[in-house]
Amino acid sequence: MAQWRDLGASTYVLATEPLRMNVGLVVGTERALVVDTGQGPRQGAEILAAVREKTELPLVVVNTHAHYDHYFGNAVFAAAGVTEFYAHENAVAAIAETGDAERQSVAEAEPEMAAGEGENTQIVVPTAIVRDQPVLVDLGGTSVTLFHLGRGHTDGDLLVGTQSTLFAGDLVEEGAYPEFGDSYPEEWADVLRHISALRHRYDNLVPGHGALCSDALVRTMADTMATAVRSARQATRETPDDATKAVPILPYGPEQSRLFIRRLKASSLS
Repeated sequence: MAQWRDLGASTYVLATEPLRMNVGLVVGTERALVVDTGQGPRQGAEILAAVREKTELPLVVVNTHAHYDHYFGNAVFAAAGVTEFYAHENAVAAIAETGDAERQSVAEAEPEMAAGEGENTQIVVPTAIVRDQPVLVDLGGTSVTLFHLGRGHTDGDLLVGTQSTLFAGDLVEEGAYPEFGDSYPEEWADVLRHISALRHRYDNLVPGHGALCSDALVRTMADTMATAVRSARQATRETPDDATKAVPILPYGPEQSRLFIRRLKASSLS
């Protein structure tokens, strides 16, 4: 695991392997806040150990959304005494409903989590719920803002804003195609434009995976997604019985393009 990177204003980021998932840490005078906990008890324990190298303060956890690599480590933190787990209300519902179904995603890296056997393998569902209004978390001497900009990568994405940094979760991803499996592509493009408009407030933008991002990358991601939405809709109108004909013209890989089309059609009905 890499070392903590200091982002200023008592805010840090830690890159984890193998998914390049970013863990955030914000340290106040009374307690500290951890952004995402990893893909299971093994990785969760590594993250907790790294956190404890920086601070011994009581901890608060935020899960940016309901995908396994961001919350399967919650049980490790619960065992360490954490009782305050934040997430958006839609992410809370998804974790409660689909958490067990996601276990097989970590069968190779976290076999105990996949089997649901052993210490710290239970699904810990957040109970500190964020809805449409921002939530301010006071850490003592500094505060963190949790907020939701609408449906995008999922229907329950939380952003975490500190005095120096915006943690965007998987709404922004560097070095890979966006993951469209649970997404709302048309709305996601709008959320990315909103994130771009907020960038002047923050010195750093931390994506869910990959290196720190510039405003230009976010704008490009938004423009590319909006163009893909228009192209896919046009292709679907021209060949309504075979939407896969849009795959070659989309700016993503074949698998992600198929997911994009499926989610675009599904989200237009919701």
